[in-house]
Amino acid sequence: MSSSTCPYNAELAARLVELTAAGLPLVAQPWAWLGEQLGISEAETLALLQAMQAQGALRRVAAVPNHYRLGYQHNGMTVWDIADSEVERIGAQLAALPNVSHCYQRPRHLPDWPYNVFAMLHATSREALDAQRAELQALLGSACRQSDMLVSSRILKKTGLRPSRASNRTPQGGSHAAS
Repeated sequence: MSSSTCPYNAELAARLVELTAAGLPLVAQPWAWLGEQLGISEAETLALLQAMQAQGALRRVAAVPNHYRLGYQHNGMTVWDIADSEVERIGAQLAALPNVSHCYQRPRHLPDWPYNVFAMLHATSREALDAQRAELQALLGSACRQSDMLVSSRILKKTGLRPSRASNRTPQGGSHAAS
């Protein structure tokens, strides 16, 4: 890294958050573009992102596609009641499926919410969405005690990095970003 940057530079981190608040441009080398805007190299940009993550100022960096613009206007969060002893195995199976965009475990809230495994599906029609859910149900078989699907009724605003509302300071005194 150059002498003007260190593994965690609060000023550069704040500028990075500002530059990426609306997302990254669709360019061949987004990290190089971001580095150019910050006046540092692509490697330094990646090191800054890693340092921000290590400091807790950044949880993750990920693509956030607009499924509606891609033609996937039918989206459903499938929820499954899986025995706790089977969650890791079942979750890995679900997450490996090409039509599952993300899959995770969450705590149950009994007696009202018995579900502990969540898997998001995207389809071009409601019929295709229902068929995908039926495929998951068949895969899970008796491992699933009950299930449901929460279907999207609208798209929520998706954003890039943005300052935390709760706290705008990191332990190092820099701007705090949340993903």
